Amino acid sequence: MSKIQIMDEILANKIAAGEVVEKTMNVVKELVENAIDAQSDEIKIELIDSGVKEVKVTDNGIGMDQEDAKLAFSRHATSKLKNLDDLFNIESLGFRGEALPSIASVSNIELKTSNGERGTYLTLSGGKDMHIEDSDLQKGTTITVKDLFYNTPVRLKYLKNLYVELANITDYVNKMALSYPNIKFTLINNGKILLDTDGKGDLRKVIYQIYGADVTKKMIEISGENDDYYIHGYISYPEMQKSNRNAITTLVNGRVIKNNELNKIITDAYHTYIPKDKFPIIVLNIDVDPILIDINIHPTKMDIKFSKMDTLKELVYDEITRQLEKLTLIPNISTRTEEAVRETTIPLYQAFHNDTKEEPKYEETVLDFSVADTLPEEDIPQQDSIEEKIETKTEEEPRKARIKPMIPRGVVYLTYIIAENEDGMYIIDQHAAAERINYEKVLKSLKEKEQPVDLLIPIKIELTSNEFLIIRNHLDMLKECAFVIEGFGDNTIIVRSHPNWIPENIAEECIRKVIDIVVSKENFDFDQFVWRMAATIACRMSIKANDYLSYEDQVWLLDNLRYCDNPFTCPHGRPTIITYTRYELEKLFKRAQD
Repeated sequence: MSKIQIMDEILANKIAAGEVVEKTMNVVKELVENAIDAQSDEIKIELIDSGVKEVKVTDNGIGMDQEDAKLAFSRHATSKLKNLDDLFNIESLGFRGEALPSIASVSNIELKTSNGERGTYLTLSGGKDMHIEDSDLQKGTTITVKDLFYNTPVRLKYLKNLYVELANITDYVNKMALSYPNIKFTLINNGKILLDTDGKGDLRKVIYQIYGADVTKKMIEISGENDDYYIHGYISYPEMQKSNRNAITTLVNGRVIKNNELNKIITDAYHTYIPKDKFPIIVLNIDVDPILIDINIHPTKMDIKFSKMDTLKELVYDEITRQLEKLTLIPNISTRTEEAVRETTIPLYQAFHNDTKEEPKYEETVLDFSVADTLPEEDIPQQDSIEEKIETKTEEEPRKARIKPMIPRGVVYLTYIIAENEDGMYIIDQHAAAERINYEKVLKSLKEKEQPVDLLIPIKIELTSNEFLIIRNHLDMLKECAFVIEGFGDNTIIVRSHPNWIPENIAEECIRKVIDIVVSKENFDFDQFVWRMAATIACRMSIKANDYLSYEDQVWLLDNLRYCDNPFTCPHGRPTIITYTRYELEKLFKRAQD
């Protein structure tokens, strides 16, 4: 008896579903693409429990007759390919004929469709037991997918939580709305509208509905073409940055794609404009002859191959850099004299401490190197220690210094403090040192879960719909870090409290950075999140290069650096301090010979 047998069609469809339908977003994607291919200009997506219980997609397209409705659930049945030549000239979003049978094999489906001449109502359970009857003549198609993965419990088990599934769906629908501004998209979950575009063809208005007013005002229109490609869309000012590539929306002939080469060339065009771990907001449409691309790479059709990638890279890079070079990116600032800076600069001591107290006074002492050179280390006379004059160390919990006391002697380039002690000369990067001190302070505060500070005026922040869903999913985690955040209408949050270590004058900026960190990762390790947040916030809180430091500030900074757990590098790994021993200096000036 032969061992090889023809696979049962239901089994084959379940296997195909493993590639085509991995999560609820894939169901929405396939149904929306079919609606677009059906020439719809209105598409409504209704979800129950992020699509796990039900996905319902309604369009006003050309619809189907009864025979086509039955064939649509047969494997490899499609109206978009007739012969082999069509495979190399694909203009539709769908073409493989796998989506509907794959979805039907792992769910319960209801289909209502009409081409204006005859209406059809069809039901399927697990890809079988098809039931067909006549329906009304309202033109278009409504397809309802219920109880996804009910008959494949292993796949159901590995779905993400409802917030993550919904975030993935809203992100995809947002990108489709950007791709087709002439189509009215409505996305609803459990009766709540998440997106509702007007379908009037204004791409900038769609950007506003997704990203909000602040981003829209900082978007630049671009367009360009060569012999093979035409590109058009919007790019953001460098100041509008995200912590992940998710805001880079690339579209090829209306299809949302993910192409690492293309993403890299876009971020390369922003080189020197934004930090290497930040990404711009991009909506880039690429129109190309279908014969120059291959979309038959993966069943999800998200990947794509370009036959003339070099010319596309050159076009995208040149057009983005050309637009960025036109911008005036210098902020408007007022010029102040050094005396004015001295009068208005907040003392460093107060910048690190919320409580107000009288600034400590310091006395400058000079070390006698001749004594230090002739006595053993344990016999060296110790001057009055600087740390005894700093009111930051508590009596109950004495700290251990990692570096001996240093006396500041001056600042060069308004960035590097020159200091000395009996061991030699030190050069300290004032920003890196302050960043290390702030980092350890913030990290300690986060780990000890200090009480939040209530805001007199809450901070309101606009988000995209998928960012809003991710933040909602992590409200408890943020509360553990002393951020009290609530939803405030559609895609907007209100921050009512924040940790007491965040300076009031930069509170909103710090909170936005925390939000960027949260939305940049799908899976969280709480400790890693805390470390990254502490490093990010510490950088913003700290003094910068070219900030004026008084002598008292320098003393305070050096003394607190000494007591850090790791005073030698900033949180990002840059050195805070370098040193020259007296012997090394004497060698440089030929006072000492080998």
